[in-house]
Amino acid sequence: MVTPKIPEPQFSSARGPAIASRVGIPLGVAVAICFCTGLLSHWIQHPPTWFVWPAHPVWVYRVTQGLHVVTGVVAIPLLLVKLWAVYPRLFLRPLAGSIVRIAERGSIAILVGAIIFQLATGLINISQFYPWKFFFTTTHYAMAWVVLGALAVHLAVKLPVIRDALSRPLSEQAPEAEAGARIGRRAVLVAAALGGLAAALSMAGQTVPALRRVAVLAPRSGTGPQGVPVNRSAEKAGVGPEATDPDYTLVVAAGTNERRFTRAELLALPQTTAELPIACVEGWSASGNWTGVRLRDLLAELDADPDNDVRFVSLERTGIYGVSVLPAPHVRAADTLIALALNGEPLDLDHGYPCRLIAPNRPGVLQTKWLERIEVLET
Repeated sequence: MVTPKIPEPQFSSARGPAIASRVGIPLGVAVAICFCTGLLSHWIQHPPTWFVWPAHPVWVYRVTQGLHVVTGVVAIPLLLVKLWAVYPRLFLRPLAGSIVRIAERGSIAILVGAIIFQLATGLINISQFYPWKFFFTTTHYAMAWVVLGALAVHLAVKLPVIRDALSRPLSEQAPEAEAGARIGRRAVLVAAALGGLAAALSMAGQTVPALRRVAVLAPRSGTGPQGVPVNRSAEKAGVGPEATDPDYTLVVAAGTNERRFTRAELLALPQTTAELPIACVEGWSASGNWTGVRLRDLLAELDADPDNDVRFVSLERTGIYGVSVLPAPHVRAADTLIALALNGEPLDLDHGYPCRLIAPNRPGVLQTKWLERIEVLET
């Protein structure tokens, strides 16, 4: 008696250029947005001499960094579907051959490795978990250019295949295989779209308050002391004793002119309230009503020039962001404050008590907390 052979599952019609090219379009858009917004974030934190970032509107960085993280997360399910669609073809022989084929194979290997590295480390960074020894920011920036270069080579080599796949309807591409397949091409595309949407919703609530209830993967919910989340607490920064010292003074220096302000003296100066967001590189943001002394008014106490950049030094000694430099356009802004209160209450210790910098349209990591010294830089 001959045992009938069980046919292999037919998934091949849902794999190949037809699916890979179509999934590649939203994946490419997501990668492009993620790349451009990532460049902005890097340049704001490590500005080239030619780079100028405006102080207004106050919400621009909040939007761009939110898009950076959301599009990066959306790219994960899209990349998985694209890899699934082309996986059997990655190992077709010959692995090498002509110069064009070597370029194709090499660009695919570099592109896949680099983009997986970017998405994996970016996702881990959102959770503020760093199991590596390299500096994430500069490494992530450098690898972004590797992704861009490999993608350009890959598109140049594969453009004829992509153009052909996109020019024909799905039903005209191997329809006999599609008819017997257990997973159809349209089902794969729908799954990719739903996966991307679910990924976006799971993270977008960090930036969009209306979506916070469905942001199940977002590490920042929007809650925290005085209604604003905290990335780095005073305990982790090790600033508690110095920040709460009754003899605390803030040093403000402009050239040889230097003056010390107690917190009581800062409170005695004219106070201004501004609604400004804290927007962090992890993608989360939250608005608060900050009250304090305008930076330009504080500098005026020393007759300092508000057209110069200003350096801020924190009481924190252990972090890499204990010092920041504020560009002159932000120094002049009327809503750049040395904040003393948040949402109508004295500043919480975890939010930077006794005083902190809060400036419009800046990454949260540059909004220096627990201020010790403010220095006007000479041009």
